Amino acid sequence: MLGFVARRLLYLVPVLVAVSLLTFLIASLLPGDLAYVILGDQATPEKVAALRHDLGLDQPVWWRYLSWLGHVLEGDFGRSFRTGQTVLQAVAERLPVSLELMFFAEIAGLAIGVPVAIACAVRSGSAFDRFMTGSAFGMLSVPTFLSAILLIYLFAVELRWLPATGYVPFAEDPVANLRFMVLPALTLALAEWPGIMRVLRSDMIATLQEDYIALAKAKGLKASRILFVHALKPSSLTLITVTGINIGRLIGGALIVETIFALPGIGRLLVGAIYTRDLIILQGVVLFVAGGFVVMNFVVDMLYAVLDPRIRHGHA
Repeated sequence: MLGFVARRLLYLVPVLVAVSLLTFLIASLLPGDLAYVILGDQATPEKVAALRHDLGLDQPVWWRYLSWLGHVLEGDFGRSFRTGQTVLQAVAERLPVSLELMFFAEIAGLAIGVPVAIACAVRSGSAFDRFMTGSAFGMLSVPTFLSAILLIYLFAVELRWLPATGYVPFAEDPVANLRFMVLPALTLALAEWPGIMRVLRSDMIATLQEDYIALAKAKGLKASRILFVHALKPSSLTLITVTGINIGRLIGGALIVETIFALPGIGRLLVGAIYTRDLIILQGVVLFVAGGFVVMNFVVDMLYAVLDPRIRHGHA
């Protein structure tokens, strides 16, 4: 197992280097001059030249990348030229909000998708199965922003059960925090559960046709034990893959959801950095998000090895 983990960690190094390179190039090759953006109305040729020299913008791109990467490896991701706040401080303030949103969204998506998938697999081909499969197809076609608007109209405007926008930290008021998180998390969950349901349903149908399931039934085991102990675990490998990939989808969805619901998370920080052309914050946030996605895929690989020992022994 230690050898398997070491190999996987070694594979992460070139991926993270490639992510850092693409992050830097995307931000550096944007049109416009950062020095003019910072100086604004006070921009003169002399001041622009001096600021470009201070920022290293007069150096070749490859040299600026190596210098930036060296600072990143030292833990210095830079400082916003607009607010004076470091990237680490900005991310540390907003990351808990985004993590809480993604956690609740993933839990809600699994809470909806897994039971529906099991029920559809047990009743494969029935009217219920066809109805839920069709509903999943329909939900996949609904964009996130439309779901957010519909939920706000229903639960905040018409019923007035939940607040439409805003955020309260969990430490200040846990109940208010959960009330503000319900609609954003449900918005993302409505986009996640159809994929979870369809993948698990397909794997469960195939697993329930295996010979060892027939043997378990012949031994007189309870149907619930056969379903949740003998069938669910081997059907969960693809589900874990989808759950890991969904982290990237949730990050992308958080950009829209945090803006609509006015949540002070990473998504709003990234959107704000794009609008204000704060390239230092933009580079740092994108690197954090991409690095987190890579680490999440590493965790998924580790879960594979736990669920299926053949993978870590190289026999799968």
